[in-house]
Amino acid sequence: MDLRSDSMVEYGSRRVIITITAITCTLLEIIDTTIVNVALNDMRGNLGATLTEVAWVITAYAIGNVIIIPMTSWLSNQFGRRLYFAASIMIFTICSFLCGNADGIWELVFFRFLQGLGGGALLATSQTIITEAYPQEKRGMAQAIYGLGIIVGPTLGPPLGGYIVDHFSWPYIFYINIPIGVIATLLTLQFVRNPNYGKKSAIADIDWLGIFLLALSIGSLQYVLEKGQDDDWFANKYIILFSCLTVLGSFFFIWRETIFRNPIVNLRVLKNGNLRIGTVLTFILGFGLYGSTFIIPIYTQSTLGWTAEQSGLLMVASSVTTAFMMPVIGQLLQKGVPQQFLVSIGMLLFAIFCFWGYRILTNDTASEAFFWMLVVRGAGMALLFIPITTLSLSTLQGAEIGQGVSFTGMMRQVGGSFGVAIITTFMARQNMEHRSTLVSKLNVNDPTVQNHLNILQHGFMSKGMQPDLALRSAYKALDYSVTVQANVQTYMDVFYYLGIIFIICIPFVLFVKRSKKKPALSEAMH
Repeated sequence: MDLRSDSMVEYGSRRVIITITAITCTLLEIIDTTIVNVALNDMRGNLGATLTEVAWVITAYAIGNVIIIPMTSWLSNQFGRRLYFAASIMIFTICSFLCGNADGIWELVFFRFLQGLGGGALLATSQTIITEAYPQEKRGMAQAIYGLGIIVGPTLGPPLGGYIVDHFSWPYIFYINIPIGVIATLLTLQFVRNPNYGKKSAIADIDWLGIFLLALSIGSLQYVLEKGQDDDWFANKYIILFSCLTVLGSFFFIWRETIFRNPIVNLRVLKNGNLRIGTVLTFILGFGLYGSTFIIPIYTQSTLGWTAEQSGLLMVASSVTTAFMMPVIGQLLQKGVPQQFLVSIGMLLFAIFCFWGYRILTNDTASEAFFWMLVVRGAGMALLFIPITTLSLSTLQGAEIGQGVSFTGMMRQVGGSFGVAIITTFMARQNMEHRSTLVSKLNVNDPTVQNHLNILQHGFMSKGMQPDLALRSAYKALDYSVTVQANVQTYMDVFYYLGIIFIICIPFVLFVKRSKKKPALSEAMH
């Protein structure tokens, strides 16, 4: 094992260049998972899309990630690591250009899906390249470098996206990838080496049917989640069709993976109890992580009227806190602090963040009110990210570890895509319900309502409006006030129920067996 690894060890400037190239590709992938969040409003307006439709810009990228991650190891062996890594960068870069030039929302979604296929390969392969470039005694440093990219990416994404949207236009959030991608491709072809281990597999050894069934089940479920609200759920024949495809695709995918000799996703590893619990927690982590990253910029821009840059900068407090906490968490794990304890505290902190958001949200919440709330979120993420993964892998051995890593990585992405889709659907339904409730309480004969309308009417008349026009404007202002209040209550509901989910998850941690060995951070930082 060591001889294999040492064959790829680099020294001097070569190692520096390879490290920079790999970490740059990691940053490209991670940044692109969050950079679009602050640009969604601009995309909606420019492309004439609804909130439900524009959410696909995020979910399509995540689905592409999910599909490619389990295939990365096989593809790397099949085509050679250098060629596969370079091809993935090229796919990512070309699709970035095509995303920026998209004329319609569904064209943009399609190219984001292809971009996600290239991006997923970057994330998975970069870790291997960085790890193997360092000798065994410096692997901890290698993983720290990789982990820094994982943390810095989400930190840079929102503020960078906000700055670009405010000072240029949303297509440039994709165009900035192009020069970086070209340079990374050239450096990869020049410096990255192919390992002398791993054999080229026959085409028959790849689980093509499993890949198809995985894509079919996930894609169909996403369609149901995204379009169900707009199409009146099961009153629509397409929703029924895709629901059936989801169930059948999932059933046959599970069947296929249990009987095929080389499954694309080895479900047998789920016989391990810790991994089963960890998989659930990883899904929930992705749900909360991507869901909260999605909802906050939307709320601050649509309700508070913030710019994209302001919304992006708001998330820095959370990401910086996570970055500072990561080495601390690593040390605690190495000293033998139980993962269960850290995960439980992390779940509790994230729940506190959600309930905090529930309490402070108004139609004019000041930016200062978010700071400590987001610091708590950052601390919670740090206490969840590595501990959940190490907890999941703590009782696995040998080849099971790699299988477990791929599975948890996939489930984190799936949780994220589901989180965005479910939250979007939930918001649409809750907004209608809250608006209906508020409107039902408005009685024009109510003295309080009449007094409010009179105040608004006189306000408009003081600006030179005729009485009848001023009255119509007063009714419009009242309607707008109802809309804003319904929106605020909807966002409050999202935070409240996210908090409930994380509270419910805490007892799951109690079912996890404590590992008798200290976790290896190199296995966790995926």
